[in-house]
Amino acid sequence: MEGPGGSSASATAATPPQWWQDFSKLFQHYLDKSTPHSTYRWIGTFVIASIYGLRVFYLQGFYIVSYGLGIYMLNLLIGFLSPLVDPELEPSDGGPLLPTKGSDEFKPFIRRLPEFKFWYSFTKAFLIAFLMTFFSVFDVPVFWPILLCYWVVLFVLTMRRQIAHMIKYRYIPFSLGKQKYGGKKSYASSSSGSRAD
Repeated sequence: MEGPGGSSASATAATPPQWWQDFSKLFQHYLDKSTPHSTYRWIGTFVIASIYGLRVFYLQGFYIVSYGLGIYMLNLLIGFLSPLVDPELEPSDGGPLLPTKGSDEFKPFIRRLPEFKFWYSFTKAFLIAFLMTFFSVFDVPVFWPILLCYWVVLFVLTMRRQIAHMIKYRYIPFSLGKQKYGGKKSYASSSSGSRAD
């Protein structure tokens, strides 16, 4: 029997309600099912982003929210384009490194921020920004062209630095599929042609 300051009351308060656990499991189930369908996921995200853009355009406000969203998107993009182990900082011992010479063994590009997490954070950020447009406290009056110019300058400088990093360490953060080599014709097709004589 526990006293008034027993641990059973604090343990009960720490566990989330059953409906939240059920919702969490259902959400995770559908999130896991959407993993292989990247095209449909991104189409849905761009629909959400378009709805957000139309709402901001229609309200003629919430530019500071859009600016914060743009900075966050830029941060996500840098994580998506960067390798897991940055060779500039320090080479890891035994970890995956980028090949530095043409004769080096092929090592696949491993992102610091995987595509699924990039998509999930991207979508979640647009949903949160969309919800913020319903509260007037976030509609801070600003001169939006200055914010836009500042964001464009920040984007250009950041991308220039990232591209210079890619050129210096010779990596491409995109996979265009498996390379196909045009080798010689197979023996079976050449032998069947010689039998026709």
